[in-house]
Amino acid sequence: MASEDVRNKKSLRVALIASDRTVCEYSMFLQRLLVGLADESVPVALVCPPDYNVNSAFTGTAEVIHYPVFDLPLMGHLNVRLLVEGLAKFKPTVLHCLCESNASLTAQLARRLDLPYVLMVNSLQKRRSSLAVSSTHCARFIAPAKSVADNLTGLYPESADLIEQINIGTFISETGGCFSRPSRPAAIIMAHSSGKVGDFENVFGVIRHLLIDGYEFMMAVRGGGRAERQLWNLLAALGLLPVVTLVSRLMPWRPVATGADIIVRPQPNHTFDPLLLEAMSVGTAVAGCKGAVDDLIIEDQTAVVFNPDDELSIMHALKRLLDRREFACQIAGSAKEYVRQNYTVSGMISATFEVYRKVHA
Repeated sequence: MASEDVRNKKSLRVALIASDRTVCEYSMFLQRLLVGLADESVPVALVCPPDYNVNSAFTGTAEVIHYPVFDLPLMGHLNVRLLVEGLAKFKPTVLHCLCESNASLTAQLARRLDLPYVLMVNSLQKRRSSLAVSSTHCARFIAPAKSVADNLTGLYPESADLIEQINIGTFISETGGCFSRPSRPAAIIMAHSSGKVGDFENVFGVIRHLLIDGYEFMMAVRGGGRAERQLWNLLAALGLLPVVTLVSRLMPWRPVATGADIIVRPQPNHTFDPLLLEAMSVGTAVAGCKGAVDDLIIEDQTAVVFNPDDELSIMHALKRLLDRREFACQIAGSAKEYVRQNYTVSGMISATFEVYRKVHA
């Protein structure tokens, strides 16, 4: 059996299909997966958007294939044909779609190349038709959270044995963390990918009241998306521009989280939040709300919880962390330990290889 596993690993060739969301929101996951594959000497082709700066991220020895080549109307068929030709030259044995937004593309590639594929689903799906799945070529589903895995099981009960929960891995920072610099004003970050400025209004209203009450802190917001201009207008209207800044989505997230004491998740997230995971791994105290994909948020263990529609609830949660720094550090430490036990990089890599082995066998 061992020799058979070695033969399978030697013949394994993986094509990773990455979307815009993958390279932006899941960049650390992608880099760690590429490192794991490189460590195992597995040949990899990385299919990624043309504006992905491969020089700023680790791609190892991966063969980079940009898609689409021509970002123009009516070029869809040509772009797919060029991608199929590029992958055919690489000769993958398994396709791994890293985001459900590329599910249809990956199913099409699998049919044309006659290959099995693994589909990673990061978000809750409302209905079965939300995902384009090839019944003949989709060999496994991967979910990064139990809530997502349960959602998939409900939609695809006949494929329950093909659904694997593999937690995204991260590294634990042993230095710094929540309020490690007591002489400095509190630093708060907020990460929420949204096209709706309304998702931020209640938190910003609370921030304004805290400043009026004499609290001193600085705040950075990442993930404004399409609402960025409206966010600037809202901050100006509330008089928050001196203390709140917007951080580019392209800025590396982990250094931002490392410099913060508190992270706020203003609304329930229907997609697994790797930014929250990274913040917990560096010891940032979490204030968030439950609902949707909330596996990381355990009330008074890994986070303080508030009602996103109630400013008094948000105020109470933030004051618990700002007024009781020892409690905030306790929450941050408990979250870091939870991540240490359940979200290891080694566990993620070994579980992913096991899926490849099952698909490739």
